[in-house]
Amino acid sequence: VTGASRGLGQYLGRALARAGADLAITSRRMDSLAEFRREIEGMGRRAVPLQLDVRDCDSIQRMAEAACAACGKVDILVNNAGCNVRKHAEEVTWDDWNLILDTNLRGTFFVAQAIAKRSMIPRRYGRIINIGSVTCVAGYAGLGPYGASRGGVKQLTMSLADDWGRFGITANCLAPGWFKTAQNAALYEHKDWVEYICDRIPLKRPGQPGDLDGAVVFLASDASAYVTGQTLLVD
Repeated sequence: VTGASRGLGQYLGRALARAGADLAITSRRMDSLAEFRREIEGMGRRAVPLQLDVRDCDSIQRMAEAACAACGKVDILVNNAGCNVRKHAEEVTWDDWNLILDTNLRGTFFVAQAIAKRSMIPRRYGRIINIGSVTCVAGYAGLGPYGASRGGVKQLTMSLADDWGRFGITANCLAPGWFKTAQNAALYEHKDWVEYICDRIPLKRPGQPGDLDGAVVFLASDASAYVTGQTLLVD
């Protein structure tokens, strides 16, 4: 699970641990993983913390090698690491664009490639779960580069599914709607914004952590053995 120091990465990691998975958890800062590691180990599962900066090719290769060495194999990859800069389109800078696309799209591809080449392709088995968002299929003001990156993840997922299906690897995109995380917590302080979002959600509430559990366990397990190239919206 990449980007496991907070937010969705921890929600998804907990769900997989409860379903019986041992975890390799990554973050740019190792100290940010200590508490989550203790939590997973308290559930009776193993948690291996690994340093990873998805914008750095060498870091990706070191992480993949260390994960395979520590765990023996990697059956499931949850490509969750991501970032965002909220600005209206006319305010977005060149550096903003590069930060978001390099993290959310390029990083997702090269982490998947590194893990697939080292563990999944040789063993002819793997479950790749790329984390997208509702912005894969809908546009929101102030989220131009972010939406472009998540739309790219959706398309990338379909390509990986077609490329690696011959090796018994499935690739799917899990696309959450509006879930409160450290990255977007400030938005939830604005009552009018929360009301606006809830008006667009059929169940009239933002997502709660447990709302993702069934989806990620399904995509990680043999229950979804014939499901690949799909985008599963949880919104």
